[in-house]
Amino acid sequence: MARPKKAPAKRGRKPAAKVAAKTVAAVPAVVAAALKAEEKAVLAVSAQDAKVAAALAKAQAAKAKASTPATKRASVTATAKLNAEKEKLQALKAAVRTAKVATKAAQIEAKAEAVAAKAQEAVAAFEAKLAAKAEADLAKAIAAFTAKWRKARAKADGVKVKAQAGKEQAKANAAAKKLKAKATTVVKAAEAAPKRRGRPAKVATAAAAPKRRGRPAKAATAATAAAAPKRRGRPAKATTATAAAPKRRGRPAKATTATATAAAPKRRGRPAKATTATAAAPKRRGRPPKAATAPAATPEQAS
Repeated sequence: MARPKKAPAKRGRKPAAKVAAKTVAAVPAVVAAALKAEEKAVLAVSAQDAKVAAALAKAQAAKAKASTPATKRASVTATAKLNAEKEKLQALKAAVRTAKVATKAAQIEAKAEAVAAKAQEAVAAFEAKLAAKAEADLAKAIAAFTAKWRKARAKADGVKVKAQAGKEQAKANAAAKKLKAKATTVVKAAEAAPKRRGRPAKVATAAAAPKRRGRPAKAATAATAAAAPKRRGRPAKATTATAAAPKRRGRPAKATTATATAAAPKRRGRPAKATTATAAAPKRRGRPPKAATAPAATPEQAS
């Protein structure tokens, strides 16, 4: 019969055994001190028990040997020592009880401190939670205010931009109108006269007559244009109708104008207003005709 084959052994280091991690609660210093004092008192009671047992054994042995006065005195001494050791034991036991009470009080006090610390931790955690929530709410409020402010500002800026666009458009339209009129004028001027080489002729004005030296003549009005032509030198003095008659003695007669003598006989009341040369013609309604000027010279005459 064939032997069963053994499973091959696994190579490598064996895994270490898992050790359960023990969580040791931190003992408060007050409780630790109380426990130490209690342990010391318990050890003292144990040592005193041993002393009491030894004193009891001695007292019993001395009592058994008490036959003579000396042995009796030894028995009494051993009994007294036993009683003293027993009293010490009672005092040590009382100290143990006091230490246990102190340990219990320390534990209660430690629990109270732990509860207070836990309450403080809870308050701190709640405060941190509120602070985090406040930060989140603040971020939301800032975002909402920013969006609202941006929307209102964009609306106000849009109104301003629209108004500015209207102003700029009006300026552009006015400038375009002026440029268009200028272009039209340039085109008309180019179409009116043929283009000649060389320097362009000066623009002919209304006074295109040949330039004369000296002070320019005064503009002739409609009334003077219809009168006699202007003569050189000092103008003649005005002669009245009474100047033709011979000089008479005494106070001279009042001067009568040509128009006054030619008119009807003198009438009572305010005399009629003197009529000028231009007032002889019938008065026409509307704006008076413009003064006739010399015709403008042509470009060929100016060149």
